[in-house]
Amino acid sequence: MRYRLVVFDWDGTIMDSTSLIAECIQLAAVDCALTPPSTEAAKHIIGLGIRDSVQFLFPNLNDAGLDAFAQRYRHHYLPRDSEVRLYEGIQTVLTNLAHDERFLAVATGKPRRGLERAFDHCGLRPHFHYTRCADEGWPKPHPDMLEKLMAFTGVEAAQTLMIGDTIHDLNMAASAGCDGLAVSYGAHAPATLTTVPHRAVLHSVEELAQWLKTHG
Repeated sequence: MRYRLVVFDWDGTIMDSTSLIAECIQLAAVDCALTPPSTEAAKHIIGLGIRDSVQFLFPNLNDAGLDAFAQRYRHHYLPRDSEVRLYEGIQTVLTNLAHDERFLAVATGKPRRGLERAFDHCGLRPHFHYTRCADEGWPKPHPDMLEKLMAFTGVEAAQTLMIGDTIHDLNMAASAGCDGLAVSYGAHAPATLTTVPHRAVLHSVEELAQWLKTHG
């Protein structure tokens, strides 16, 4: 076993939620009389945490504008949150990793309430030993979440793997001294993922399962 701690991103890695998130970002922009970003641009900021995401898209917004945007985003997203489904096969991947007696964790741009609500919907809470959310410290790509998870588990960076669908996940892993494994079925395209350090870019849950079996 190479990796004693395997950390998963949530949106776009475990949950098939990136299209809904992008749509709600666009709707919130319209509500706030802003030019809605393209779907690609909206997906690019997934994982950063809501305030950092909005600041990236609309750098001239003041604090009141950021708060208003976040409120309108939640207005559109929360009623549809229960529509989001797991990627097919991901639960089997998690179950197989758990049988290997290693630590499993989540590092997500969601706020804590959002992750707990997602756990309630999908039933995956028992699979994970630890979780960290964007509102509990520094959000991605700062290494804080991974550093906290390594401290909780006592696992060194060389034995930690971060799995995610964005360069924010991979940059966080690199900053923490961990390996980053990219999946391209979520928010960012392969051409984007390959611009930052990564062990591999995998294009399906099936490829992820095989890679972990062979290299994990």
